[in-house]
Amino acid sequence: MRKIVFLDADTIGSDISLEPIAAQGELVTYPFTKPEEVFERIQGFDVIITNKVIIGKEQIDACPTLKLICVAATGTNNVDIPYANSKGIPVKNAIGYSTESVVQVTFGMVLSMVGQMQYFDYAVKSGNYSKGPSFTDVSKCFWELKGKRYGVVGLGNIGGKVARIAQAFGMEVVYYSTSGKAHSEEFKAVSLEELMGTCDVISVHCPLNERTNNLITYDKLALMKKSAYIFNLGRGGIINEADLVKALNDGCLAGAGVDVFAKEPLPLDSPYFKVADPSKILLTPHIGWASQEARKCLVEKIAENIANN
Repeated sequence: MRKIVFLDADTIGSDISLEPIAAQGELVTYPFTKPEEVFERIQGFDVIITNKVIIGKEQIDACPTLKLICVAATGTNNVDIPYANSKGIPVKNAIGYSTESVVQVTFGMVLSMVGQMQYFDYAVKSGNYSKGPSFTDVSKCFWELKGKRYGVVGLGNIGGKVARIAQAFGMEVVYYSTSGKAHSEEFKAVSLEELMGTCDVISVHCPLNERTNNLITYDKLALMKKSAYIFNLGRGGIINEADLVKALNDGCLAGAGVDVFAKEPLPLDSPYFKVADPSKILLTPHIGWASQEARKCLVEKIAENIANN
C-alpha cells in the first residue's frame, strides 16, 4: 500500500473531502508544514503532496523511499523538477482544474474596478445617496467594456477563455506571448509594449519563470493609458510590486487588481499598503483558483495522478 503525505492539506479547505486521495493508500495530512519540519515529515513516504511547500534537492535526498511528487496546483515552481527527474521521480501537477474559477474571479475584479462598484456601494451604505437630491449618482465616471481593447498576457487555457469572454463583451482582444511564439489563429499577437500602451484592460495569466519574472516594471506601466486597468491573476513577481504602487501613485493608470503576491501571505510591510488612494487597488488573498468546484476537481486530479503512477 502506498504511503502518502500531504504537507499543507489545509490549503484545500475543510469543506472539501480528501477521500479520493485516501482511497489511493495510507494518507497522512498536516495542516501546514514549515521548512524545518519537511525533512521529518516526509520520512518513509512514497508520495509527497505539496501545494506551496518547497521540495528541492535536499528534501528529495532526505526521502529515499520517494516515488512520486504531486503538486496540488498548476504551477510547479516550488519543486526542483530536473533534480527529481534525474532521480527517476516523476512530478505531477494538476492541469485545468481551476480555469473556470480563475476566469470568473478575473471578470469579478474587472467589472468591480471598471464599474467603480466599491465607490457606489459606499455611496449607498454611507447614507450619502439617501441624503442627496437625485435618484442616481453620476459623480464617479465609469466606462463600458464594449469597443475597448483587452490585452491578455499569457494566452494559455485560462488566458484563452478570458479572451473569448472579453470578446463577448464586445472588446477587441490582443495578447502577448510570453514564450515569444505567436500560437493563436483566433487573436492577434502584439509586443508587450504595444499591449501595455494601447489596451484599456490588461490581465496577466502566465506562469512565473525565467522569462516572466519581473516582466512588467515601471517603464512598461508608464506606457499605459491613464484610464486603463491591469490585473494580475498569474503569479506574484510577474508585475514588480513596488513599481506598480509607484505607477498608481504617479497616476500612470486608473487602477489595478491583484490576487497573487511575490510573498504569500502578503507581508504587512508590502508596498501594496502604500497606495495613496486605496480605491485604485483591489487586493484578494490568492483566491482565483479556489472555487468549491475547482478544489474538488483538484483533489480528484491528485488522486488520478497517484493512481496512474
